[in-house]
Amino acid sequence: MPARNTVTSGLPNSKVRYSKLASDDDGYIDLQFKRSPPKVPYKAIALATVLFLIGTILIVIGALLLAGYFDIEEHRDRTIPVLIIGILVFLPGFYHLRIAYYASKGYPGYSYDDIPDFDD
Repeated sequence: MPARNTVTSGLPNSKVRYSKLASDDDGYIDLQFKRSPPKVPYKAIALATVLFLIGTILIVIGALLLAGYFDIEEHRDRTIPVLIIGILVFLPGFYHLRIAYYASKGYPGYSYDDIPDFDD
């Protein structure tokens, strides 16, 4: 059996330098615990803005139809669905825009990670 006096790549033990680890070293470095800067989901914020604007327009039109500002005698049954669709489109747009605004201002508890992003 050959003698084990060589370490990797044929270097003798006398040329390999080792150093003792510090007694307070636990194997972690500080960089692995730092968060990278958040990626801003521009597509999701643009979609939320579009939903917010369409929902606002539908709510305003539905409210004006319901109030009788527009004279529609034969299609009165279409005012409530316009309001309902407006509210259903407005709410997710408002919710995600609010999160994006608070995350951009740096409020605690809000981050861009809370906004779902599209997979590219």
